[in-house]
Order: sequence, then structure tokens, then C-alpha cells
Amino acid sequence: MARTYAEQIVDTLEAQGVRRIFGLVGDSLNPIVDAVKRSSIEWFHVRNEEAAAFAAGAESLVTGQLAVCAGSCGPGNTHLIQGLYDSHRNGGKVLAIASHIPSQFIGSHYFQETHPEALFQECSGYCEMVNSAAQGATVLHHAIQSTMAGNGVSVLVIPGDIAADPAVDSPQLGSVISVEKPAVHPADGELKALAEAIEKARKVTIFGGAGCRDAREQVFALADKIKAPVGHAYGGKEFLHYDNPYDVGMSGLLGYGACSEAFEEADLLILLGTDFPYSEFLPRHTDTAQVDIKGRNIGRRTTVKYPVTGDVAATIEDLLPLISEKTNSSFLEKMLKKQASNLEHVVSAYTRNIEKHTPIHPEYLTYILDDLADEDAVFTADTGMCNVWNARYITPNGKRQLQASFRHGTMANALPQAIGASAATGGRRQVIAMCGDGGLGMLMGELLTVKLHQVPLKAIVYNNSTLGMVKLEMLVKGLPDFGTDHERVNYADIAEACGIKSFRIEVPKDIRRVLTEALAYDGPVLVDVVTDPNALSIPPEISLEQVAGFTRAATKTVLEGGVGKMLDLAKSNLRNIPRPSGFKGL
Repeated sequence: MARTYAEQIVDTLEAQGVRRIFGLVGDSLNPIVDAVKRSSIEWFHVRNEEAAAFAAGAESLVTGQLAVCAGSCGPGNTHLIQGLYDSHRNGGKVLAIASHIPSQFIGSHYFQETHPEALFQECSGYCEMVNSAAQGATVLHHAIQSTMAGNGVSVLVIPGDIAADPAVDSPQLGSVISVEKPAVHPADGELKALAEAIEKARKVTIFGGAGCRDAREQVFALADKIKAPVGHAYGGKEFLHYDNPYDVGMSGLLGYGACSEAFEEADLLILLGTDFPYSEFLPRHTDTAQVDIKGRNIGRRTTVKYPVTGDVAATIEDLLPLISEKTNSSFLEKMLKKQASNLEHVVSAYTRNIEKHTPIHPEYLTYILDDLADEDAVFTADTGMCNVWNARYITPNGKRQLQASFRHGTMANALPQAIGASAATGGRRQVIAMCGDGGLGMLMGELLTVKLHQVPLKAIVYNNSTLGMVKLEMLVKGLPDFGTDHERVNYADIAEACGIKSFRIEVPKDIRRVLTEALAYDGPVLVDVVTDPNALSIPPEISLEQVAGFTRAATKTVLEGGVGKMLDLAKSNLRNIPRPSGFKGL
């Protein structure tokens, strides 16, 4: 019997090292699922295709390899879209197989008909519909090469009848997939203009994002030479925060520390590998340079006077010989002192002497979670207040990985991302999902996926019975919160009903003991923690309009979030500053 196009797809994926396909079976997918059944690839059954796309994206980001998800025609593959947007914007190397109605009925308003080749255009770098087995073999290669080259998600739209057609050999499928990231050096003119700007500036601030992933040493070498404080976006936290002697924290909605002051007081701000979206948190009157391997990102968020297209590491290596070492470190020292001062008073409020405070401070919970988690743990965090606690309390160290919906900002991402990350590591790394009760409620069916596949993740549920970030957004606009609170739910009981080991924590004194037991358990665990719904956090710099909003809302709320072990880093940095005579410290 001749090999089918579906079998050709599966054989090709096997050759690329694909170990599983996340998805839900359906009639138009039957030829592909049947081929998977006879292969080494696992069909990883989820309850919603949205979770399949989240999981594939997380698997890819953990392994750096190709990951695959699939959905059947019509509503099957339209469910993929939320997770594909997230995976595409997070840089996942994901192939999505979107099966389609029979080809002869396309365009006839057939049952479950959609136009997936149009639907997925915005959340993919490559999206094509297969119209024959011969053409399908060629576009299969193009789809894999595109996503492996870093162009985001690839989508193959495949009518079910064509998947069952005899395969046609394609020379493209014999190609070796190119996966290496090239070093992109900047043009001489742009580089020299940046060097001259640095030479003229008395006070320079560096702000880095996810594009600093492979440039940590270079960023710190630049900061050392020009005596610049270094702040980071949420996407850059994993790479720039830990052991950073120039650290001034993070800016943006989740911000903390002295980053805002470092922005405003600088003569020159250098944005490195970040497409930081919140223009209102960037200084308006500071000369700004931007270095990005994607030239299309430059000037997107603020006025950029010194644009440089190039990858961060290569650009800094070319830049360092062109600039002289600055001898005046007073600006850096001032910002480091400000960082330590800003952090000092907020740590104790949320992590000390609160053992009897109920409902539990989520800051305190996260502080202990950070202390107990493995040094190479993978954390996923739901969008909302869990992002705040993750950003401020989970300490990166060069081995841990932090995943969130950094750019798409969707709810319900933490659990399915943890499923993908845990499946990718085969249980060899601890995977912790920081789930908001709102996010978990949205894709709660994936607890059944966790049980079915015995995924050994640890889900920590921040159960405050409210949509905390939405409440905060209302308050800063001066609106009394409405529609944000909901009925209390015992998620531990739900997890137990699903057959998952579960715990419930209602008092602070139980946190360390229960988390220790839960994290050590050999298998999936859910820990339901009743947290304070009024533990809301806003950035360290807020406008008068926002302050007025809180006043008008007349709502009692916490205005600052704690910052965990970052205070230790800030104090350590202060100890390394040369002391003038008579200096007595903080």
C-alpha cells in the first residue's frame, strides 16, 4: 500500500526529532492521527486545542526544538488561535496542523467551514493551505524551515481528503533544516553614531529585554565601561537580573526599584533587545538609542535618535573598542542606592511578621515558593497578578526558566504551558505553574489532561476569588471595581475529584510545610492557597491621575508589592561601591 501524505508528514516530523503532538482527534484529522499511531510520536490528548498550542509553545521554549500541535476542521482549529498567538509572540518554534473540510466542498458554506489560511495569518510567520500531496510535501519543508529559523509559528492547513492521498516525493524534504542563529553586526555609520552619543553623555542608562538572552556578559561589560545602571523588561529578567552588579530593577506595569528614576535622570537611554510596549513608562525627553536584530522594531515605542540594527552581543562587541571608559560613577552609585532604598521598606511589609495574617499575602507565598523551588525549576505564570508576583519574587539564577504570556497577555496560559514544559523535560526538571484562580477556571479541563498523562507538574493556585489585575485597572481609572469578584471555589477538591494529589492552605504557618511536601511529591500536584484579594500592586512610579483614581474609588488596597530576594542583591551592590570618607551606609 502506498504511503499517504499524512504518513509523509509524520515521518518527516519523526526525522526532525518531534516526540509528541498536542491536540484533539477529529474526523478531518483521522489520517494524521492514524499515522501517528504507527509511529514513535506520542499523541498528547488535551481537552481544548487552545491548551495544545500553549503546551507546544512551552515545549519549544524549553528544548529549543520543533514542537507540534493539531486541531480538526472548523471549531477544532479555531480553538488553537489563542495559544498560537502566544507561541508566535513568544518566539516558539511551533508547527500547527490545522485540518480542513474536504477540498471539494471548500467555498460552499459546508458544515464547519472556516478559512483557516486567512484566520491564522496574523499569528504565524508562515501559513499555507495544502491543495495537493505534491504541493503539500514542498510546503511542509517550508513550514518547518520557517519556524526553525525563528520566524514564529508555522501553520499547515490540510483538507482531510488530501491527507489521505498518496504521498509525492519532494527534494525539499531531503534538505537539512537550518537552525543556527547568525551574528548580525551593525552598519558602521549607526555604530559610530551610538559611540559618539555615549562619549558625550554624562549619565547613561541601559534597559534590556529578551534580546539579551545570549548577551549577558556583553551587556555587563558595556555597563562596567560606561558606569551605567542596568534595568530590564519582564522578558529580560531571566537573563539580566541575577548577580547583576548594576541592577536597578524593572520598569512597566510590573515594575519595581529605581529603574524609573534611572530612565528620567539619564542623558542617554540605550534600549537593548527589547520591544517594550508601554510607551508611557519610557522617558519622553531623554535621548534614546535602540539596538535590535529586528530593524522593524526600532522607533516603534518612543523617539529613537540613535538606531542600530544588529544583535545585542555582536553590537556591543563592536562598540566597546570605540568608546572610552568613564571614570565618574556617581550616577550609577546614586541609582544603586536608590534601588536599595526603594526595596528596603517594601520587603518587610509582605514577608516578615505576617505569619498570622489571613487571607494570605500572595507576596509571602511566592517568597517561600522561590526559596523552596529547585535551582533549575521552570516557572510558568498566569497573566494578571501572578505575573506581578512572578516578576518580583521568583529569583532567576541562570538555570531557572521563566515562562509567561509576555507579549500576548492572555489568561489561562500557566497550566497548559506547564504541561508542555513538563512533557518536554520528561519529569527531569521541576515545573511549577503559578495559576490565578481566574486563569485556572478558564481552562480547568486541562486538569484532566494532567491526570491522563500523569504530568508531574506542580500547580500553585493563587485563589483570591477575584480578577485582581482587572480590579486594579478599574481602580486607577477611578472606577469602583465591578464584575471582578466571584464565588469562592475550592480547587483542591476539584483536583482531588480529577484524581490529582491536592492540598489547601488557608493560614500562613502552613505554607512552608505544605509546599515542601507538595514539591517533593512524585507526580502531579495542585496546591490551592487562599490569598488576599486586596493584595494589588502598581508600578513604583504612578501619575497624579492614577493616584486620583484610587482616591475617587475610595478603595482600600495595597499600593506596592514586595520584591523578595532582590533586596539582598541591592545591598550586595551597595557594598561594592567605593565609599567616600565618613560614609555610614543606609
